[in-house]
Amino acid sequence: MQDDSAAAMVPGFSVVVPVRNEVAAIPVLAAEIAAACAAAGLTWEAVWVDDGSSDGSRALLAALPAPHRLIALARGCGQSAALMAGIRHARGEWVGLLDGDGQNDPADLPRQLAHARAGGYDLVGGIRARRRDSWQRRLASVIANRVRDVVTGDHVTDVGCATRVVRCDALRQLPLFDGLHRYLPTLVRAQGFRVAEIPVGHRPRHGGRSKYGINDRLWRGLRDLLGVRWLLARRCVWQVDRAEGDASAQAQQPERTPVAR
Repeated sequence: MQDDSAAAMVPGFSVVVPVRNEVAAIPVLAAEIAAACAAAGLTWEAVWVDDGSSDGSRALLAALPAPHRLIALARGCGQSAALMAGIRHARGEWVGLLDGDGQNDPADLPRQLAHARAGGYDLVGGIRARRRDSWQRRLASVIANRVRDVVTGDHVTDVGCATRVVRCDALRQLPLFDGLHRYLPTLVRAQGFRVAEIPVGHRPRHGGRSKYGINDRLWRGLRDLLGVRWLLARRCVWQVDRAEGDASAQAQQPERTPVAR
């Protein structure tokens, strides 16, 4: 799947794409990721996480050339688990996140990365301009965003947008739970990192179908929202002024910890 020279090069940017039964979208999306990263002059990899596909997606992903990589889960574990599996296997300092259905445009990722670097942000999310969804789904998103803002005390314009660029260290500190992907900006900000949003594109689905219905989003979302509120209220806050006698810590980057808001 990849040659030794490509494997030896450590990328600066990792694109992580969870996939479940998206065989129709994969070839176009893979080509778009490669074109976007090449045009931006990035050293990159694409980490595709197959979350129990049954439509041939896994075989198609395994055949992609380097720097595309496949992480194949033993069974379907859900979007949050697939996302974090990809993040933990990513080698880049920065991670770009996309859904596997082709609705997210990979060309937005270099713009988000540039915005993060220029502004000193750790996460730059997307705000979907001209959403290509039904009015029912758009209305549900507006209501869900407002409810989340009230309950969490945070503000995220479009929490349902999967197009994001994040510093990898910020993601690896997050607690893992089913539904995590819906609260990434809020949880990253709660860890003391800086978050911003910029407009991004949104397109019709290339293939497959939505994995979530409106009722599923509503009831699971309410349960997850209460859990996130508990996490925010109970998070530990500390700041290390000095650490002696720990050689491994001295060789690492300065510790990033939550700060009081």
